[in-house]
Amino acid sequence: MSQPAPARNGMLSFWRTQLDELDSHRSTPELPKECDVLIIGAGYSGAATAYHLLEGNPFPPSMVMLEARQACSGATGRNGGHIKPDLYNTCSSLAPVYGLEAAVEMAKFEMDQVKAVKAVIEKENIDCDFSLTRSVDPLLNEEHCKKVKAAYDKLREAGAINVQDVHFTPKENAERVSGVKGAKGCFSFTAGHLWPYKLVMHLLRLVVSRGVNLQTYTPVVSVSDEPDPVTGAWTVTTESRGSIKAKKVIFATNAYTAGLAPAYAQKIIPVRGICSRIVTPKGKNSPHLPNTYGLRWSGWEYDYLIPRMDGSIVVGGARRRFYSDPKKWYNTTDDSQLMESAKSYFDGYMQRHFRGWEDSGAYTDQVWTGILGYTTDSLPHVGAVPSKPGQFIMAGFNGHGMCHIFLTAKGIASMILDGKPFETTGIPRLFKTTPERLNSRRNKILESVPTREELMAKL
Repeated sequence: MSQPAPARNGMLSFWRTQLDELDSHRSTPELPKECDVLIIGAGYSGAATAYHLLEGNPFPPSMVMLEARQACSGATGRNGGHIKPDLYNTCSSLAPVYGLEAAVEMAKFEMDQVKAVKAVIEKENIDCDFSLTRSVDPLLNEEHCKKVKAAYDKLREAGAINVQDVHFTPKENAERVSGVKGAKGCFSFTAGHLWPYKLVMHLLRLVVSRGVNLQTYTPVVSVSDEPDPVTGAWTVTTESRGSIKAKKVIFATNAYTAGLAPAYAQKIIPVRGICSRIVTPKGKNSPHLPNTYGLRWSGWEYDYLIPRMDGSIVVGGARRRFYSDPKKWYNTTDDSQLMESAKSYFDGYMQRHFRGWEDSGAYTDQVWTGILGYTTDSLPHVGAVPSKPGQFIMAGFNGHGMCHIFLTAKGIASMILDGKPFETTGIPRLFKTTPERLNSRRNKILESVPTREELMAKL
């Protein structure tokens, strides 16, 4: 398996059509020779970690942030902008394996994320089109709906606090409540959406103004196998700009982690996803969408949707068109071109699925792709890298980073600044990166791929 590294030129996403002044920033002409903390990656994980390391800290560590391409040019700059906690679906599948307490802990962490992001946006006056709303998940397959509803009922009967905010609407009213044609039932719960690039770039402006040295277009090619025997520092080598000695190294590298931290090879896999922006012609009235959405057909097939304040709609997913063929999306870092089979998926999307949109004239304005970090056990890897003192990781968010990253970064910052053990950081126990997880040979990513028969049944 080849070692993942970012492609040179990724496709343009809608979120990156209004570039920030720091998009290609270099704080200094040359790299510093050393620093206290070196963060690899200038996306949401890197920016949020730097923010928490500085927040309320009168004596912050010296920090350098290295980014292979432009700032926020990876998954965060290409996702759906959806802060959508999974309060019933994933929790239901985790509980039988890891126990109800661990599953609820993770769901509550995602609930708290919405509040925490709202709070920092208000505190720092971040202009990123944030909206607090409800998300509606219509289930479009009868059998799948019954299965998910039964699991949800078990959570409710067990008194799981995460489902207190969840409401289920049965089949007889699901289509009317959700506005989605053919809904067999639907769930709703609190969620948020925003312009992810603008959130991250505002955080980067804050930390750069407070002394963080940001270096874009500076790919890291290696981190030394061992720390310096005298200083304990790690040597981080870039492609063409020399190396830096760092006391602490943070891998905020998501899909690209295995290229720099070999222990995560075949554990964090780069996976290609697809997203779009849909608009309506000027002068055309379309029904108001007050909620975000997650249209679900099965455990592996789902789309997500957020209504933008400018009237456009961001829709991601399209798995029906490519997921049964892993060669198209598994273990690839190429975000420079679309999968041909998925290009037309979003054409007529609103007309097909939403009541009242038949004559809206809605059309696909833009389609792009991005590289996500999926883990072979479906859980992020977070915490101290085993057997590498001074190295930390927060990566492998399985396309769900908007609901994990901000408070995960806060926990990582407390480990670095205060020496807190992982268990006291508030990060869910299931996120902890461990030798046992790294030694596991299971691959739940490929296990989820439907057979041809399963795919044809959905079609």
